[in-house]
Amino acid sequence: MANVIKLRKGLDIKLKGQAAENVATLGVDGEYALVPQDFEGVTPKVVVSEGQHVKVGDALFVNKNYPDVKFAAPVSGVVTAVERGERRRVLSVRIKADSKQEFVEFGACKVETMQGKDVIGKLLEAGLFGYINQLPYAISTQPEAAPKAIFVSALRDMPLAGDFEVELKGNEKAFQTGLTALSRIARVYLGIGAMQSSKALTEAKDVETYVFDGPCPAGNVGVQVNHIDPVNKGEVVWTVDPTAVIFFGRLFLEGKVNLVRRVAVAGSCITNPSYVDAVVGTPLAAILKGRLMEGGHIRVLNGNPLTGRIATPADFLGAHTSEVTAIPEGDNVNEAFGWIMPRFKQFSTSRSYFSWLQGKRSYNLDARIKGGERHIIMSGEYDRVLPMDIYGEYLIKAILAGDIDRQEQLGIYEVSPEDFAVAEFVDSSKLELQRIVREGLNVLRKENA
Repeated sequence: MANVIKLRKGLDIKLKGQAAENVATLGVDGEYALVPQDFEGVTPKVVVSEGQHVKVGDALFVNKNYPDVKFAAPVSGVVTAVERGERRRVLSVRIKADSKQEFVEFGACKVETMQGKDVIGKLLEAGLFGYINQLPYAISTQPEAAPKAIFVSALRDMPLAGDFEVELKGNEKAFQTGLTALSRIARVYLGIGAMQSSKALTEAKDVETYVFDGPCPAGNVGVQVNHIDPVNKGEVVWTVDPTAVIFFGRLFLEGKVNLVRRVAVAGSCITNPSYVDAVVGTPLAAILKGRLMEGGHIRVLNGNPLTGRIATPADFLGAHTSEVTAIPEGDNVNEAFGWIMPRFKQFSTSRSYFSWLQGKRSYNLDARIKGGERHIIMSGEYDRVLPMDIYGEYLIKAILAGDIDRQEQLGIYEVSPEDFAVAEFVDSSKLELQRIVREGLNVLRKENA
């Protein structure tokens, strides 16, 4: 019987353009790229050169600080470019895909008989270990870390997020194999939603299952860690995206790297919101082809509207991206009388508009922040939507003040930037809370190094 945790704080934001369960498959064709920015905390060192042929599973770059942590090529083909930015920072490693894909053979394994160190060794060898993150600092972890527990959240409740149960169909065995493999390293906690009914989730083996019943961000793994087994100073927990669990399971079952994931293509600017099976690093242009509405003034996001990265069709599908969304930019909107209008079609958390009288409905929101940044933090605003046992507004103030001792006392080791995504949405001062938290975590990591 799964444990049930009810959460009252939070906010569900219903947007138009939720993906339907129709699934299309993209063939492997064109240029693909693996982007080091997708792996927070990793300093990449490229180990391939332009013109070199690679197979699926060959290392493209490694973590400079931990050379054993490799990052596998998502497709086989010829390396066409190592794109660099300022100060020679690696932006991407690009590959022109072969018409017939070739794979590095790592050999199938029976995870039931493996030890934790063997599981870690296999993931390192195949270039998949970097898909494991950790708290504190919300970064890609390192193999020397000894986690007290591993957390997997199968609940995605951000606006327009892809439904993991749709992605799970056909991948149930790989998902269970991945969970069993992780359980050889440390205790595994699986967080699911109250409405999820897939037996692969509700009857998962080798894990402790917790049901989270409440509004967004109940699906955030940081929120779940806070309620199940909080992180104290000196402790480490690993967090793994459920899609990465499937990647791990495929490796142990098939003996090769398979980075195909089911991505939701959603948003009010998508003509036919649905799902696409695509490889990590697929060009967004291929995913959005024939789906993006005509005309400009559209914001494309590599991710969901709250935590996704602003992108263009020339960018590539992120390693941890479960949805590609498109919403109106809003830079061409002119409203007569501005804020004084009743706005029946606009969303407000403070009941400033009359739309709250119309009950639960989906909104076609654009990317405007509707206001300017103010250097003030409103009391109680974050706490209404942050279902964690921390004082969110005081933590933000401590980060802005650079008070490291105070940050530690207020629970910075337990949080990741995405935990403040909903608070950033409701913030009347329009502060970039996710950026502030990320900068605070980076400073803290350097101080403790």
